[in-house]
Amino acid sequence: MKELVFGHKNPDTDAIVAAKAYAFLQNALGNEVEAVALGTPNEETKFVLEHFEEPAPRVIEKAAPEVEAVMLVDHNEEQQSVADIADVTVTHVVDHHRIANFATAAPLYYHAEPVGCTSTIIYGEFVQNNVEIPDKLAGLMLSAIISDTLLFKSPTTTAKDEAAAKALAKIANVDFEAYGLEMLKAGTNLASKTEEELITADAKSFDMGGKTVRVDQVNTVDLDEVFAREAALREAIEKQSAAEGYDLFLLMVTNILDSNTRLLVVGEPKEMVEKAFEKELVADKVDLPGVVSRKKQIVPQLEAAFNA
Repeated sequence: MKELVFGHKNPDTDAIVAAKAYAFLQNALGNEVEAVALGTPNEETKFVLEHFEEPAPRVIEKAAPEVEAVMLVDHNEEQQSVADIADVTVTHVVDHHRIANFATAAPLYYHAEPVGCTSTIIYGEFVQNNVEIPDKLAGLMLSAIISDTLLFKSPTTTAKDEAAAKALAKIANVDFEAYGLEMLKAGTNLASKTEEELITADAKSFDMGGKTVRVDQVNTVDLDEVFAREAALREAIEKQSAAEGYDLFLLMVTNILDSNTRLLVVGEPKEMVEKAFEKELVADKVDLPGVVSRKKQIVPQLEAAFNA
């Protein structure tokens, strides 16, 4: 019976690549699995797919019209998944995030590790199952690890991520440092993006203390270039929050060159942000030196503030 595998909504490079990699592995193991996506690739992912001459996966809005069962990669939370996730059976999850808002009626295969990237975990499954990784797929998986770890600068990076990346770079015959910097810079080309696209491209929703908290991350090489559009960004956030029911919206603007983030905070309760980072907001903004990871340096701190 055919299954679909996909990453989270507003997919990043790992969400797209992990689905492709896991579909390849599952098919090699004798299953019928197709990789799909819950959104179109962002600029960085487009660069990766074009570099390795790989087509983008088709985009779906619902899974149940096509299949009875699905596999999830790079997420598990219901609000980050396909719209009709409750109408299908989840048979597999491979993820590196917290487990929340997730339940199944039947047993399943669940592989989670506290590493920097889902593709790192999937690389381990290729090795474990003695399945050879084609050079093109190795390049894609390397790209996902570079993306999620910001070329190993993120505090989410582990020794497993670095070892997997180096092994994949060897298979793909890629100078991962030179390629990685070029790839990350490709994702910071923001001039052609509308404010709506900027606040949506890498956004995830979280339930905290009964509030819906939205956290979007934009990578750049120039914070001032992004904040020159602050008024328009704020207007777009307020409009989207009203339409979608977000209580608190954090826009993380991260400089990938010096590993610093500036937050723009819209909505309430703003005091939770000040409590989480022990800093006062000035005009709804705060600088967070050394902060680059939503998963490790933003979400847990906010959750702790809401739950205190």
